[in-house]
Amino acid sequence: MITKLLIANRGEIAARVMRTAREMGIATVAVYSDADAKALHVREADEAVHIGPSPAAESYLIGDKIIAAAKATGADAIHPGYGFLSENADFARAVAAAGIVWVGPRPESIEAMGLKDAAKKLMRAAGVPVTPGYEGEDQSASRLKSEAEAIGYPVLIKAVAGGGGKGMRKVDAPEDFEAALASCRREAAASFSNDEVLLEKWITSPRHIEVQVFGDSHGNVVHLFERDCSLQRRHQKVIEEAPAPGMDEDTRAAICAAAVRAAQAVDYEGAGTIEFIADASEGLRADRIFFMEMNTRLQVEHPVTEEITGVDLVEWQLRVASGEPIPLMQDELSIDGWAMEARLYAEDPVSGFLPSTGPLDLLDLPDHILRVETGVEEGDAVSPFYDPMIAKLVARGESREEAMLDLATGLFATRVWPVKTNAAFLLACLNDPTFQTGEVTTGLIADRGDALTEIEPAGENEWQVAAMQLFAPYYAAGEERGAGPWGANFGFRLNREEATRITVQHGGERRALMLEECTGATGFSAPIDGGALVWRDAQPFLFTPPNFSGGSHAAADGAILAPMPGKVIAVDVSEGQAVEAGQRLLVLEAMKMEHALTAPFAGTVTELSVSQGSQVQVEAVLAVVEPTPA
Repeated sequence: MITKLLIANRGEIAARVMRTAREMGIATVAVYSDADAKALHVREADEAVHIGPSPAAESYLIGDKIIAAAKATGADAIHPGYGFLSENADFARAVAAAGIVWVGPRPESIEAMGLKDAAKKLMRAAGVPVTPGYEGEDQSASRLKSEAEAIGYPVLIKAVAGGGGKGMRKVDAPEDFEAALASCRREAAASFSNDEVLLEKWITSPRHIEVQVFGDSHGNVVHLFERDCSLQRRHQKVIEEAPAPGMDEDTRAAICAAAVRAAQAVDYEGAGTIEFIADASEGLRADRIFFMEMNTRLQVEHPVTEEITGVDLVEWQLRVASGEPIPLMQDELSIDGWAMEARLYAEDPVSGFLPSTGPLDLLDLPDHILRVETGVEEGDAVSPFYDPMIAKLVARGESREEAMLDLATGLFATRVWPVKTNAAFLLACLNDPTFQTGEVTTGLIADRGDALTEIEPAGENEWQVAAMQLFAPYYAAGEERGAGPWGANFGFRLNREEATRITVQHGGERRALMLEECTGATGFSAPIDGGALVWRDAQPFLFTPPNFSGGSHAAADGAILAPMPGKVIAVDVSEGQAVEAGQRLLVLEAMKMEHALTAPFAGTVTELSVSQGSQVQVEAVLAVVEPTPA
């Protein structure tokens, strides 16, 4: 058995592999770049080795550095995770040549499935159904266009070395073919250093079905049933589930048997995934499911398979790499329940899913509800150098409906700030009627347009929840002092209004709310320095006292108003004093923070109604500045 394992990866997959290794009594070694010096996977490893600058091309993608780190620490095995070098046959060979165990398939298997055109030919020979198309050596534009016409539009152009949705173009008509081909080739050359392509018939009602397979060095190959990964955005998976909805036993038997034949055709060892495209125009049928490609590694979505089979796939990987047979044979494997996984990304769906980077000042993931796989903790940061995944949220239930409800509940409870996330988008996907029926195709998100990313403005309930959150420290403080109604901010005091107002700002809008009218508001909220966050349908809304940072909360006539209850802790001016625009007038302590109130324009302080130590209420006039005549 392996005794010390180096994980040649980062983030959540590194942390995931370490967890299983630790349970098996295997010591772990992390590698890290400059950007990951304080990352979670580094903190959790028994040892860690620095391998270079932040860009992956200068650190995680340099195999020699990884092997050197393994030798320096005495690691006897390397687990590649997924991405980076996980499907690099040359790296696998170099690891073996260095006398280190490679936790993955043989290099020959990686190569056999590495190019899509060669893999399709191999699968056809093995009796695995493949999508109608062209994989010929003649790559001239004229030949490819004539083959597309023979296949019939629409067609899909795919880079033979592609992956991750890159190097793919759908073409609907002959006049669009040449431009799409040129674009596809440019992307393929830039991403894979190989601009060769193949053509496939475009499936009009496509579902993405994949089968988890596992082989060992003793000639055994099993499948662990299927996953449905049809909910995709631009060929990137969004929510995955197992088993596939609508899959009958005969179709399952056929597709899983085809997957096993595919793995056997390349003498496969370790964990792998056979990906199929299904024409679901008449439901899932065995004669309408076609091989697409094989991923010769562990998949991001492997937890859903683990949840329905009770198998730890990483443990299987480590045992098989150590020379042991597969722990369970086919007749010992079965499906129990349903599982769903949502990929929580640091991205802004409203802005075209642009990555959102920066500190995770607030990170509360629902590990009391879901299985959470993450590589970050509160206080960490999302780096611009790598994939912006924050976590994988995995739900398991006895039925699809139960798993879906648990996943939705978990998304409701997810709290991330100030980094933007796709949590609300994921929840909108779960709430989509078509998704709920299970009749999802890979085009669903595109078909919905902006409907899944639109955010309704904060409503009256959110404003009221924010007001209560902002006001709570003051009310609680009064109660703690034992002052009863005299210390609270709700009426009952001489010389005070019987109702209490608080001014709240959200974006560019301000509202003065009566606190007594807010007590019936409900919703999730959390305090942060200087404000309140209120969530609705997994979308956070930030509310603050009026924004006077670097400015002033002033009326148009020059009156400086208190934005919320507080204590004046400094007064920097006196009546009759001339001031410049932006000059600090006084400092108000509120929400355990100091807030400077400044002059809105150049002028003279004509009124000063407070002194140091004064307790003031919201909207109280603290000073008045009369503008200097033009």
